[in-house]
Amino acid sequence: MDSTPSRSSSSAFHLVSRALGRYIPRGGADAGPAGPADAQGDRTTRHPVPDNSAASHQEQILGAVNVDRDLIITRCNLDAPVFAGLDAVPGKPFIDLLPPWDVPTVTRRLRQVLESGEAHVARIQRLRRSDGSELVVSLSILPAAVPEEGLTVSVIAMARRLHLYAAETAIGTSLDIGETAQSLAESLLAWGDVAAVDLDFAVWTGEGVTGQVQRRIRLRRAALVPDRAWPEGYVTPGDDLPSDASRLLAQAVLQNDAPQIIVIPDREAVERVLDSPRVVRALVPVDRSAGVACIPLVLDGAPPVVLGVAEVWRRADRPFRDSELFDLQELVARTAHHVDLARQHQREHTQVLALQRRLLPRTGGDTIEIASVYQPATPDSAGVGGDWVNSFPLPDGRTALVVGDVVGHGLGAAATMGQLSMEARALLSAGLGPDEVLEHLDETVTLLDDAESGLAAGYSALGSTCCIALYDPVSHHVALSSAGHLPPILVTPDGHAGPLPLRPHPGLGAEFALREPFDVHTFVAAPDSLLALYTDGLVEDPALSIDEGIDRLAAAVSTVHPWDTLQQAARHVVAELAPMHQRDDVTLLLARTIGYRKGDTATLRLAARYDAPARARAQVFALLTQWRTREATRDKVVLLVSELVTNAVRFAAGPITVRLIRSGNGLLCEVGDTGNGRPRLRRGDLLDDGGRGLSIVHRLTTRWGVRWTDTGKVVWAEVAR
Repeated sequence: MDSTPSRSSSSAFHLVSRALGRYIPRGGADAGPAGPADAQGDRTTRHPVPDNSAASHQEQILGAVNVDRDLIITRCNLDAPVFAGLDAVPGKPFIDLLPPWDVPTVTRRLRQVLESGEAHVARIQRLRRSDGSELVVSLSILPAAVPEEGLTVSVIAMARRLHLYAAETAIGTSLDIGETAQSLAESLLAWGDVAAVDLDFAVWTGEGVTGQVQRRIRLRRAALVPDRAWPEGYVTPGDDLPSDASRLLAQAVLQNDAPQIIVIPDREAVERVLDSPRVVRALVPVDRSAGVACIPLVLDGAPPVVLGVAEVWRRADRPFRDSELFDLQELVARTAHHVDLARQHQREHTQVLALQRRLLPRTGGDTIEIASVYQPATPDSAGVGGDWVNSFPLPDGRTALVVGDVVGHGLGAAATMGQLSMEARALLSAGLGPDEVLEHLDETVTLLDDAESGLAAGYSALGSTCCIALYDPVSHHVALSSAGHLPPILVTPDGHAGPLPLRPHPGLGAEFALREPFDVHTFVAAPDSLLALYTDGLVEDPALSIDEGIDRLAAAVSTVHPWDTLQQAARHVVAELAPMHQRDDVTLLLARTIGYRKGDTATLRLAARYDAPARARAQVFALLTQWRTREATRDKVVLLVSELVTNAVRFAAGPITVRLIRSGNGLLCEVGDTGNGRPRLRRGDLLDDGGRGLSIVHRLTTRWGVRWTDTGKVVWAEVAR
């Protein structure tokens, strides 16, 4: 005999139904409804009611309902006595079992399971009986087994301890402070008609909380259930409570400098306590919800720290029982640490994002156009801090493009990212080449990974990558060095696109045996060329090799038209290539080269002879006259070039190159030679034979500096026009 069960017998509905017998408590029909939504009891008492019911010891009861794709009930097994009064019959819409204000939320969850096929497990929910009372259940939504269609809704009538366990489990599933507050409010709704969570503003923004008990707390509404249309003036999520309301709630839960639960039993007492029509309109949800229990969110300590207040509102004819208040206090106490964890995560998230924004590229200027996209692996703070991108103009007129990928995520990675980025910027501004900068970053990563500052902090940056490109808008040359980074994509003006032929490098912080000198790859990026720097998250795909991913990126970048807005083009490329389920951050930096116009630059080459300064003065004077430069500016530039050329003849050797660049802000003068000595500004006496040249340069210019080349050095200086 074949013992293999049929498909229908193994469906979720039948599996749940067969389990019913194991959970029906002894006592059969005499067992009454369980849970805090029991509406029986003294309807006139306006104080907490002693709870001597045996319902708190009742076991959970399991039931099942099948619905089709239109959310119509097709089968149900709700035969246990606890489900008496639920009008669940085939042919009726499932939403008829729900309170009206829960219909949109539950319908959305049912549709999501139908579309995705992923179960929605163990959510606290209330079901409406035909007599108007409500039953608190744990509701799970499961996709029906093939070949059946539709859904199986598993229903468990909640016992007291199971309710608390399920609520705490649901609340601890997210580190987002808004989602944590929303989960807490949804769990609290089992005890009333409306539940709200109001947090201290410092907690909501992720700031530090004080251990001192405060009489004045600025509260912001973080969560409110159910989701419905609220009257004008009522405080909804994201709104600050009126100052009077914040003060009253703070005083209520901080009596005698100790947090405690407060119950206001009816509408008359609520209005008397609030003592303001505006505050009543802001806090009281509806007329029928007249009684409220205010439970402080407290971190244990000496003194305790109040994070906020949770409020549960319900009708005056359903006073809070003592056992219910104990349950509320226990639930909130159990979950307060989840709120604090979310607060700490929010603080880290805010710090990382602030650092990320500081590193985002600025506008490129007149000689280069810049656009960038940074997309974390996940939208919450856990996905921020891995990649970094930066671009900035250098004092000598060039532009630096930097993209890096720091190992890991979070605040440790963000701190390393910021340190490497700022160090790279400082070294590039000081005139070092990209290969020299990477050598310093390599040493920095190694030092950060020592036992004291790196591994002891639980974070290692070994294996981080970085790519640096320097664009010269006069010669249109780009000098590029890479430390373990993927090769940039170059799109030439004729539309040809492909990765640059870079020599592989092991990355930053590699072991001594693996370290190799950083190469400098120099190429020409003619005007209207497009350079794409990126991180591996953009091109990595489990279904493709890394080379295929790079080729896809090259093809996508090659479609960017010279007239397209570069920022929109960058977003389009990321949207086209980024994986559906990101496992890593995605970063893209696009740079469109423009350069200077030919008429705005001039280059002079002179032999290092005694007459070089005079020849330089004459040729520069003629050029500035042709450019129609103001007389005062012309005289400054002529004197400046004369001093720089004189120093080059006196202290250096080889040919001398003079380059003048006319920009929007001023004139940039560059004098290059083959010397390797660094000019230094120093104080000198009137009778000193040397040292006055750089003092003159310093006084004539807005800024000046030195950068190193393969053949020597270049002294540059800027003069305001």
